[in-house]
Amino acid sequence: MGVVAASALAYPLLLCAVELVFAQLYLIRTGAVVAWGGLAVLCCVGVVAAVRWGAARPVRSPWLLAGLAPPVLYELWLVWPLLTR
Repeated sequence: MGVVAASALAYPLLLCAVELVFAQLYLIRTGAVVAWGGLAVLCCVGVVAAVRWGAARPVRSPWLLAGLAPPVLYELWLVWPLLTR
C-alpha cells in the first residue's frame, strides 16, 4: 500500500520539476520558484513517509506480492532489449 501511495505522488513531483524549470529558466520569477520548490519538497516528504509507512507494515497475504508480478514482468519485457546487447 505504501508503494501505491508513493507512486501516486510521482506525477505531482514530476509536474513540480517541470514547473521549476520553466520558473527558473524561462520566466525567472522568484515567487514561482519558491512556491514550486516548496511543493516539490512536500511531495518528496510525502513519498518518503508513504514508503516508510508501507515498509513498516508486514505483508499479510502472498497474493499481494503476487500482484506485483505482472508490472515487474512488463517492465522487464520493455528493458530486455537493452539488457541483452
